[in-house]
Amino acid sequence: MKNAEEIVRRSAAEIRELIGRKEISPSEVIEASLAQIERYNGTVNAVVTISEKALDDAKDLEKKVSKASKMGLLHGLPAGIKDVTPVAGLRTTYGSPLYANHIPKEDALVVQRLKAAGAIILGKTNTPEFATGGNTFNEVFGRTRNPWNPELSVGGSTGGGAAGLATGMIALAEGTDLGGSLRIPASFCGVVGLRPSPGLVPTWPSDYPWDTMQVTGPMARAAEDVALMLQAISGPSPLSPLSQPTKGRDFLAAVRKGISKGLRIAYCRDIAGIGIDEEVEAICRNAVFELRQAGAVVEEIELDLSWAWKPFLAIRGFWMVAQQYHRLDRLAEFGDNLKGNVQAGLAMRMEELGAAEQARGKLWQTFYEFFHKFDHLLTPCMAISPFPVEQNFPDNIAGQKMKTYIDWVAPTFILSLAGLPVGCVPAGLTKWKLPVGLQIVGRPQGEEAVLALAKQIQLANPIGLPALAE
Repeated sequence: MKNAEEIVRRSAAEIRELIGRKEISPSEVIEASLAQIERYNGTVNAVVTISEKALDDAKDLEKKVSKASKMGLLHGLPAGIKDVTPVAGLRTTYGSPLYANHIPKEDALVVQRLKAAGAIILGKTNTPEFATGGNTFNEVFGRTRNPWNPELSVGGSTGGGAAGLATGMIALAEGTDLGGSLRIPASFCGVVGLRPSPGLVPTWPSDYPWDTMQVTGPMARAAEDVALMLQAISGPSPLSPLSQPTKGRDFLAAVRKGISKGLRIAYCRDIAGIGIDEEVEAICRNAVFELRQAGAVVEEIELDLSWAWKPFLAIRGFWMVAQQYHRLDRLAEFGDNLKGNVQAGLAMRMEELGAAEQARGKLWQTFYEFFHKFDHLLTPCMAISPFPVEQNFPDNIAGQKMKTYIDWVAPTFILSLAGLPVGCVPAGLTKWKLPVGLQIVGRPQGEEAVLALAKQIQLANPIGLPALAE
């Protein structure tokens, strides 16, 4: 057997190939992952509930294959499930004291699909209360810390998943994204996150079945791994009223094929008008213009989408009320962050919601016209590098004071409004060895192209391992 720590730091696709060649068994991979949790979780607090069945599940998988069953796409790969997504028999708290001892009886659809593809559910990963917030902490499990510097934030809200990936505790992470929750932690932790088109990965169960804002999606150490996971979890389901077609789509093949010469890329340094740290911007700019080496046509543009800022907050307010409607009688028991968001939603006027939906239509039209000229928009994911973990949000960016606690994530949440696939890929490291993420916006239902471009950027800008795990 290869060195256990070396194995779990490989990409999920590489681990799957090693398992397929019988150079390592699923049990050995799970044992190595559990060892990583033992080694690093006390510092970063990424995995909050460990599945006691994980090793048994791996052994059961081995027995099935020995009986000539076909290996699944994710055979033997350890996966972390965000602690807002139900796993049967495994404590799922939603990061809320209200559910501190809650044990679901049924798997979420995405978990069912992961298991069907052969993934091993290793445990639940940390999240803010009901995934509300850009920094990962809650009253049940406390704060998740950044593997690149444990004094700093991992972002949110899929922060536990990102930190678990960066330290090799898991090979795949499931998460959700309303305003950037798969992209923000990917940027801060140096991994790859994808916000898929709404409905591509159906969300069930859901307190808001017609939700077109929050999506379920994949996160992993490499773009190819994200494609591998997406292949397993995407596709329509009668359980969800929202769906995207997947017939004939092969995300993994598209990523392995790579980008085409002549790909038209637009780069915008600050779509939200909040300012940007000079070093962060320089790293993103370099990664984008480096794509010319691969045959892409790159042009810098001005694209001011700051007008979509207020509309997103209005729709987000409605979303908070819709999601928490059945718990409104317990509003006083929510944490301050969640409570404040729900109260803001309850105070929203119908006129504001109507205006917000009109603005959302305008944003779609803006991108419709954009894609007549370009194939992708690339823009920095975060305007700053990770901030102190005890600080719930930064109060200024490049000397520009933020008006509210959520302003700093405007570069991600504005893009959520458009319903387009958006990925985040590492673009490089700052002088303090902290990751910087670059957002890739794709055409409608264009996940394949987004992931292929992410792979190209990642290959050209390797960032290595977090200091904690070196």
